[in-house]
Amino acid sequence: MSLFTDLSRINVRGGDGGAGCMSFRREAHVPKGGPDGGDGGNGGDVILEADPQLSSLIDYRFKHHFRAERGTHGQGARKHGRSAEDLVLRVPLGTVVRELDPETMEPLYQIADLTHPGERVIVGPGGIGGRGNIHFVTSTRRAPAFAEKGEPARDHWIELEMKLMADVALVGMPSVGKSSLIARVSAARPKIADYPFTTLVPNLGVVRTSDDASFVMADVPGLIEGASEGKGLGHQFLRHIERTALIVHIVDATGGFEGRDPVEDYHIINHELEAYAAELAARPQIVVANKCDMPNTAEAIAALRAAAEADGRQFFAISTLTGEGLEALIGACAQEVKKLRAEMVVDTSTPSNDRIWERRRRERDRAFTISNLGGGVFRVSGPAVERMVVQTDWDNDEAILFLQHRFERMGLDDALEKAGCTNGDEVRILDYSFNYEGLGGDDRFAELDDIDDAVLSEFEEEGRRR
Repeated sequence: MSLFTDLSRINVRGGDGGAGCMSFRREAHVPKGGPDGGDGGNGGDVILEADPQLSSLIDYRFKHHFRAERGTHGQGARKHGRSAEDLVLRVPLGTVVRELDPETMEPLYQIADLTHPGERVIVGPGGIGGRGNIHFVTSTRRAPAFAEKGEPARDHWIELEMKLMADVALVGMPSVGKSSLIARVSAARPKIADYPFTTLVPNLGVVRTSDDASFVMADVPGLIEGASEGKGLGHQFLRHIERTALIVHIVDATGGFEGRDPVEDYHIINHELEAYAAELAARPQIVVANKCDMPNTAEAIAALRAAAEADGRQFFAISTLTGEGLEALIGACAQEVKKLRAEMVVDTSTPSNDRIWERRRRERDRAFTISNLGGGVFRVSGPAVERMVVQTDWDNDEAILFLQHRFERMGLDDALEKAGCTNGDEVRILDYSFNYEGLGGDDRFAELDDIDDAVLSEFEEEGRRR
């Protein structure tokens, strides 16, 4: 029996960056050859890639920790360290990726929504390799005696949620004939039995019409009243309806074993769809009365038809047993899918989704927050500013001076002043603390002022990849 998994949580970490080298050229007859320390290599990224050949997240059911390799350290004689290979993890189309809170394991924000074959997103950025001392030469500093450390990668948890990519979703109460319908009109072979919740996982089938049109149909396990609140397996099933363009709502015209009212069933399921996601109520919907071959169903079918038409929805009476009404239903579904596809306009002028996810990641990385802890103590948090701190050699005064210069350039000094920080206050970043010395007006960075702006911009660009 194959396992279907549509929700997984995994821990990812890119590779650490290699350290830059502090070295000077020393050869016979060249006593002052200048700096020649190479850069450290970048750590590998952990990347998710959408693969249309996958149908579930089963690969992440038992293995939860994924690590990319680290970059190697730089060496003298301008020898740069090797950058590590990326670790590519393949996931099904329709996978939503979210960042998780490390303490509560609740979703914090969406990282990406992978809906196209080959679409990628970096979920575990590799650490950037440290720069060798060859990069810190200025007109006034000819022999910089410091280099950057490699950036350690961040360890964090993400959530993978797969939502089926289908044109048509079959919804309804348990045992109304959804599996029988998809088995009748496609090559899908779901388990079919006469008891509720026979279908425990969604099934996909490709439906072809007589005029050679085709669309993908999803058989979603039965819903019950309270599904939007998680009753039964409501949340697990409702997520698979979100992406579908058309809903085919199947109602048992006989009322099932419990003798339910078909019209009441129709309203219950629509209420659950709306309660789960309001926009599902506005999704195009075709209402279907199944088992119309059974005796004493004419009155129920008529009442259900009236309720559907009152809501402005198409109505069909079918029998998955005899095939009655199926051709008309499939034709209507195909026409509706064709119309909905035509309404989807692709704007080729916009960036690819890969670039969108990466741009958003960089924006989150550059952002920082300042918290006033009271008593003249302020804490600064943010990926970019924390990376600068961990890449600094705190035993080297020149390296610390350069870090202060980078803080000033990125606007941190200005932001601290606006937050109420004054001269002498304590500023904390990670496990480091130092005193705030105020804005400009001194010559702390005079010897750094002639560093070319383009070079400094390269230092401050989070995503540099050599």
